[in-house]
Amino acid sequence: MRFLILGGTAWLGSTIAAAASRHGHRVTCLARGESGEVPEGVSFVRGDRTRADAYDTVAAAEWDVVVDVSRQPGQVAAAVAALRERAGSYTFVSSSNVYAGTAIPGEDESAALLPALEGDVMESMDTYGEAKVACEQRVLDAFGPQNSLIVRSGLIGGPGDVFDRSGYWPLRFAQPATDDHSVLVPDVPAMLTQLIDVRDLAEWIVDAAEDGTAGVFNAAGETVSLAEHLAVARAVAGHTGPVVGADAAWLLGHEVQPWSGPRSLPLWLPLPDYAGFNARDSSAARAAGLVTRPLAETLADTLRWERRRVTQGARRAGLSDADEAALLAELAAR
Repeated sequence: MRFLILGGTAWLGSTIAAAASRHGHRVTCLARGESGEVPEGVSFVRGDRTRADAYDTVAAAEWDVVVDVSRQPGQVAAAVAALRERAGSYTFVSSSNVYAGTAIPGEDESAALLPALEGDVMESMDTYGEAKVACEQRVLDAFGPQNSLIVRSGLIGGPGDVFDRSGYWPLRFAQPATDDHSVLVPDVPAMLTQLIDVRDLAEWIVDAAEDGTAGVFNAAGETVSLAEHLAVARAVAGHTGPVVGADAAWLLGHEVQPWSGPRSLPLWLPLPDYAGFNARDSSAARAAGLVTRPLAETLADTLRWERRRVTQGARRAGLSDADEAALLAELAAR
């Protein structure tokens, strides 16, 4: 098959391109080329999707499937306009952020969506979900439900996760911030998590294209409690020191942020408002062939990648060693 990946040099796009190439397909990536190199054996077309001529080269060829990971509705609109007569199907990697509600675990693809972003440009991550809704609509309008695959991905993790949400915990357990090897964790027993390995997501996207799968699917990892997730991260790191829990009120009162960003604890979210955010029903995708590896394998591989990683500046999620040590000292003094 002839695959056109719109992107292909950043983390997810590159992993999809590599998977399609391993499957023996002819793969071309259209990208600016600023996020990295395309995988070996993959063709590269330089193009800036903000320009009107971005698709001139690829629109002159025929494609069996286009894969798009954009979050900008204008980019998607231009792509489908240029390629709808040149491609057999269109796969759009969306997000579970498109859903209007986050409080109820187990909701499926029929759950209510956020209103679509009205403009062509997402100016802020505050409207990320709305922008992805608008992108989905552009694809479905151009290619129709029968030729469109909308993949509403849950939280993606694994080797290469520069967003720090899947690597923080195994690395923290492997490299505690204090002499007694204590690690601070959120004490939120009801919190659920769903981490999908980037490699499993990419493999399923390629498999689905091969099978001609169409429709809208939640693609997420197995649902486990945050406590279980942390236990797995601790085990793969070989941590034997104390695990110190702090409840959500204490963490928030000490300016520890949920989810991501500076001075945060990844994967933790406020309850009950976000009880369903990482607990979507992905049974339809699994029935359509999605297979996910054990969480322990993902976290162990991510830890190996983290140990080789060279970071520049502050991480995008987690606590610094100094913040972690200070918070642990305050908890111990209580």
